Formats: sequence, C-alpha cells, structure tokens
Amino acid sequence: MTKGRLEAFSDGVLAIIITIMVLEMKVPHAGTFPDLMPLIPVFMSYVLSFIYLGVYWNNHHHLLHATQHVGGGVLWANLHLLFWLSLVPFVTGWMGENHFARDTTILYGVILMMAAVAYFILQGTILKRHGRDSALARALGKDRKGKLSMLLYGVAIAAAFLHPWIACGLYALVALMWLVPDRRIERSMGLAD
Repeated sequence: MTKGRLEAFSDGVLAIIITIMVLEMKVPHAGTFPDLMPLIPVFMSYVLSFIYLGVYWNNHHHLLHATQHVGGGVLWANLHLLFWLSLVPFVTGWMGENHFARDTTILYGVILMMAAVAYFILQGTILKRHGRDSALARALGKDRKGKLSMLLYGVAIAAAFLHPWIACGLYALVALMWLVPDRRIERSMGLAD
C-alpha cells in the first residue's frame, strides 16, 4: 500500500468519527434558547473531543508526510490508532450526557491514554522502518510532549476518582498543549510556513 492510500483512508476514518460525534448531539424539540441549556455539557465534551481529533489529524498528517516507507507494521499500527480514536464519539457522548460523572470521565481518559499510546506505537513503527538516524527521528527527538501527555492522562484518570472536574481540567490542559501546532516535523523537513 502506498502512503497516499494510508493517508486517504485515515483522513476518511477521522472525518467519519467527527461526523458521528456531531450526530450524537440531539436537537431539542422546543425552539427557545433555554431549551439548549441541558446540551451545554454535551457541547463542552464535543468541543474537547473535536480539538483532540483535530490535533490527531494534524499530527498524523505531518507524521505521514515525513514517512517514506509504509509496510505491514505501519498499517497495523495505524489501524490500532484509528481503533482507539473511533471510540471517542462513544465516550464523548457518554461523558456529556451524564454531566461528567466520575466513571464516564475515567473512561474518557482511558480512551485518550490508549490513543496516545497507539500514536506512540505508530511513531515507533515508522521510526523502525526509517532508522534512528533519519530526518524523522531527528525531528521527533525524545518526544517529551508525547510522553508528558501520557503522564498527564494517567494523573487525570487517578484524579477523576477524587473529582471528575480535576480530570477534565487536565484533559483540557493536554489538549491546549497540543493545540499549539507541533512544528518539529515541519521544521526538520523544511516545510514550515
């Protein structure tokens, strides 16, 4: 499979995931602004998850742009990532519908953690094909931001047992960390604006 097909497939899956997520927001039967108030937690969880999916799409695009060789291991690692991301609409809806209840917030964090682990595995699989001395390896460096994200997810999951809003704050913090585009790959490949 060419890298172009892998990118197109992944883009299509992420577009479907975002579409499913927005379809989970149910339209109220009444037509006044106060009728939208019960949807605020659902909308808040949607915004957070939309940012996460956007971050994954952006970084995935840059990672694959810098990728020269795609083999079976990369395909399976990519599917592993897409599996965890495909669960985001479910946990987003469950968390929003239940107003950020403890168990919903814990499961949301577990899915975010597993997606981060899957992305880390995908990076490692691609690096194995390209070599530790490749331009991509130099661009990614020690990936402190990725490792810090996984650590913060673990802390957030534990914090959710105390108070779900602490966990949500940490999830938002990680999203904000990644909202600033990761330019490592762009800089190393001469693609920066």
